Amino acid sequence: MPKLSSKLLAKLQHLDATATPEDVVAAVNQDGAAIVDNLMTANLADQIYAETSAFMEHSPSGDAVFAGAKTTRTGALVARSPGCRELIMQDTILAATESYLGSFCQRIQLHLTQLIRIRSGQPKQPLHRDRQAWGEMIPQAIEPQLNTIWALTDFTSENGATQVVPGSHRWHYDRKAEPEEITQAEMSRGSVLIYSGSVIHGGGENRSGEDRIGINLTYALGWLRQEENQFLSCPPEIAKDIDPLLQELLGYTMGSTACGYYSEPLPAGEGRELCPPEFAVGRGPRPERSMGFVDQP
Repeated sequence: MPKLSSKLLAKLQHLDATATPEDVVAAVNQDGAAIVDNLMTANLADQIYAETSAFMEHSPSGDAVFAGAKTTRTGALVARSPGCRELIMQDTILAATESYLGSFCQRIQLHLTQLIRIRSGQPKQPLHRDRQAWGEMIPQAIEPQLNTIWALTDFTSENGATQVVPGSHRWHYDRKAEPEEITQAEMSRGSVLIYSGSVIHGGGENRSGEDRIGINLTYALGWLRQEENQFLSCPPEIAKDIDPLLQELLGYTMGSTACGYYSEPLPAGEGRELCPPEFAVGRGPRPERSMGFVDQP
């Protein structure tokens, strides 16, 4: 692997694996992004690669500009990879996310699960903000998401480590980054880049001769439409067997007081009305999630 290097003026904070959720939130509030080093074990990284590599090899490349003609993206990671479920539920990240987004919602939710492989020869991705998934409809004062990219390989300047513009989460949409304001999230395998939906970033150029592989797991406000449709990527017949807390992150719970209920599409007299989403996975809501729904399936 190429050696890690740091040649740019802008820098990101590196926290160690003992960092608290408060440490993570403080760093992201300051710079829009931060790295926690070595938060995933080598064994878990090996497990995830074994669980997902076949799907990755059958994933098509993207377009030539934004998605990348030499970049593949593989989704549905909750259904496909028990190891990715562990990353999604990692205590420090989840607590930091709930704190960071909690001012704007009653519930957070899983927004996207995606294995991103940048192959050698891929140019830089255009810089962007992930919150642009919703256009510019959400006021800038509201932060809609918090994201992670876990390094399944080393991330280096040569192999396409993510470009990040520290501090740009506070910029107006019209402001463009100058070259000296852009850094790269260089980090070792097992480390994680945590970044807000408002920070400017993009995949780096891969000129290393090897793949750069990251696991993009992102979280959003519970009242927003998810980028990845989790009910289709992880339908009830699969979701019923996973951790109830992860079920709720997928959306199998009320997103707020009146977001998410359904009525069973059965013949008259056979179905229930106004069911909480937990019923779809064979249980009722936990008491603290009931939102007034008390019936059991």
